[in-house]
Amino acid sequence: MNTSTFKNRAIDSLRGKWDKAVIATLIYFLIAGGVSGTSSFTFGIPAILISIPFAWGFYIYLLRIARKETPDVSSLFDGFKDYGRILLTGLLITLYQLLWMLLLIIPGIIKAYSYAMTYYILKDEPELRYNGAIERSMKMMNGHKMDLFLLDLSFIGWYLLCILTLGLGLLLVIPYHYTARAHFYEELKQNEL
Repeated sequence: MNTSTFKNRAIDSLRGKWDKAVIATLIYFLIAGGVSGTSSFTFGIPAILISIPFAWGFYIYLLRIARKETPDVSSLFDGFKDYGRILLTGLLITLYQLLWMLLLIIPGIIKAYSYAMTYYILKDEPELRYNGAIERSMKMMNGHKMDLFLLDLSFIGWYLLCILTLGLGLLLVIPYHYTARAHFYEELKQNEL
């Protein structure tokens, strides 16, 4: 798998939709930041309860862009329509990653890449839930964790450039990065057929 292929596909998908992607990213930042700001008073519980389905909505919004759809900004909140399944699966992912991190950082990172396709799987396979979706992601990522790691690594330069823009560049880099990740998922899914 070639990282430049996924990046080129992402740019092609975002053509004519950059404005929608930037607005969705800004909304995501504002809500996620607002929820995180209140979590110091409530031990982070509201942040967890809101951020998992909201993150799912953001991932799926960019997956729809990767699929050449034109999603509505309101679809960022679609994670709340299937709240229990998405929240509990996200909580399991978080718990498993924390447990793997207790062993050492590297096993935790490897497991994070094993679970990386879970949110997309929850979208495409609504009958799967909890461990079923996580196990499906692990199977899908078998032999491809390094490919996704290299794709993520290829964005480091872009993230460093965002420092020069005082973080404003993130409004462009994050949709670019996560649309490329969505194309990665699409490729894995296609290869399974």
